[in-house]
Amino acid sequence: MPKTEEQFKRMREDMKSRILKMSSLYFAKNGFGDTKISDLAKHIGIGQGTIYLYFKSKEELFDEIRKNADNKEEIKKIGLLSRMPIPAKVKIDKISDEICKKLSKDEDFCVRITLLTQILLEREDMYADDLYKELAKIIKQGQKEGSVIKEDAVYLADLYWGNVYLYALKRLFASSIKTLKKETLNRILEV
Repeated sequence: MPKTEEQFKRMREDMKSRILKMSSLYFAKNGFGDTKISDLAKHIGIGQGTIYLYFKSKEELFDEIRKNADNKEEIKKIGLLSRMPIPAKVKIDKISDEICKKLSKDEDFCVRITLLTQILLEREDMYADDLYKELAKIIKQGQKEGSVIKEDAVYLADLYWGNVYLYALKRLFASSIKTLKKETLNRILEV
């Protein structure tokens, strides 16, 4: 029986979604430079031409993945938290708790963290990213309160996010790892 236009549209949307999801994981593992469309197609289990039906090039596909992997939600939450009139130690604990929960249960979050970190590494001004800036504000507050070690705040934010990135990678590509605990993540910053 012929498919209706609605069914055909849904099938196309499902295939595009599948390509984006599987490609995100593949790019997270291999990076942009080491990804070939032929290998990506094999990973997804489709023909190379199918990818080109949806995306003109590897660059266009990666740009779409990049748009889907934004960190606006995390930045918004951390920004709101940084302005709250509570101790920095509490703020850091809340951030670490949410990140650890997401890292242990949400594979898409791990993919986004991995891709975002790779994207930031390509930028000359990676430390100008709002994710670093907002955490650095909280770190500076904690340093004034005496709950965070004395060190450059951006450097400490980099250590913090670097550990989150490393755990996200392990979560995606290692068969058995221990769950990251918020107390462990907090220790990076504590006095």
